[in-house]
Amino acid sequence: MTTPNETIGISRRSLLAAAAAVAGAGALQLSPLLRSGAFAGQSLNLTIIQPHAIAGEVLKKLFQEQAGVTLNFTVIPYDQVHAQATLDVQSGANRFDVHDYWYTSIGALVDDKVVVDVTDLIERDKDKINPGDFIGSIYDAYTLVNGRRYGLPYDGDSHVLFYNTEILKRHGLEAPATWDAYYQAVKTITEKEKGNGIYGTALLGFKVPVIIVSSFANRLAGFGGRFLKDGRPDLLSEEAVAAAEELVRVAPYALPTPSETAFDQALPAFLSGKVAFLEFWTDLGVRAQDPQNSKIVDKWDVSQLPVGGKNKTPTAALDAGFGWAISTGSTKKELAWEFVRWASSSQVGTTLLTTPNSGIDPIRRSNLDNPDYKAFAPRVQRAASAAFGNALPWPNVAQTPKLLDALTEQLALILAGQVKPKAGLEAAQRAWEHLLA
Repeated sequence: MTTPNETIGISRRSLLAAAAAVAGAGALQLSPLLRSGAFAGQSLNLTIIQPHAIAGEVLKKLFQEQAGVTLNFTVIPYDQVHAQATLDVQSGANRFDVHDYWYTSIGALVDDKVVVDVTDLIERDKDKINPGDFIGSIYDAYTLVNGRRYGLPYDGDSHVLFYNTEILKRHGLEAPATWDAYYQAVKTITEKEKGNGIYGTALLGFKVPVIIVSSFANRLAGFGGRFLKDGRPDLLSEEAVAAAEELVRVAPYALPTPSETAFDQALPAFLSGKVAFLEFWTDLGVRAQDPQNSKIVDKWDVSQLPVGGKNKTPTAALDAGFGWAISTGSTKKELAWEFVRWASSSQVGTTLLTTPNSGIDPIRRSNLDNPDYKAFAPRVQRAASAAFGNALPWPNVAQTPKLLDALTEQLALILAGQVKPKAGLEAAQRAWEHLLA
């Protein structure tokens, strides 16, 4: 997942080079209907989150070349795309045909009748779509609501642990396997190098769900916890409390100030060699190895996130993650489906994975195993393959946007030291129970 402001600094030369590198890709994924030119000369209007702007440009070029269809993207901040999609339909404006949606919002979009049920279309076209190729933990979490499917994935997001090998070597440290070892390493580095402006970690603690809840979810997964148990809130489990306590424990040794640390603070710090660890999306590995963006080329590596408590199996959390869905307000649903199918295909996915700064992470097993992806980002490919094998999904029910707002509020108070971890989670648990009653 590329950061919200990354695309601003990408040069036209880089964009043209990326587009040229993928010329012709995805043609084999066109349906006979698209290949026939049945939709040539038509257009589709789509929402797309700001971090996917480069991916959108690549898709636009390819779809025009291959299908003769113009894609008109409206770039929207990632935290507003759900509201914009809902407003478009409920206001009757119906400007958009396809929406780029965060998977946690799919239940709410379905409840508000914003997106189209595509279950039967998937079944009809399953030989071409190959649903079994989607990473299992991603496919259901991103698309399934009450036994029906409402989209297809195209950006599979999960955090892995990046680390600066040079800093760790100075202190005789290795990549930590447990959250306790992570804390000890971060503490050691900060205490010894803070005077040089170097910190053990940049803790993503900014008060928006995709930031602070991701940091909590990493630890919740690592301790073997979950957000919901049998459909009910499970925020007071031993594992959930331990996850919140780990956030608080590491915060004093993180880049100042965790509650103000988001993408724009964490990334420059890691890429300039000012922090030793960063929990982040897999595409960071591409930037870390790019001399135009990074001062730590060949001085970094990546591993799965640590474990804690009784859990001994590394488990990732599905932090962020996006799919394509057809708007119920579209008058071009047949063409919209052809695009969704094509854009979620294996070949197009690999094309985006190997395009610099696309912000796209794997969604299919064939993406993870593709030789081009392995050659493009070998260290990241290994970590991503391990991470997606066993992953914790966030809730995707109709109430999820409100659930995440309530949890974000309490995690921010916990991180700021205004409430104790258990007390904050008790408040979040009560809010979730009320919302899900």
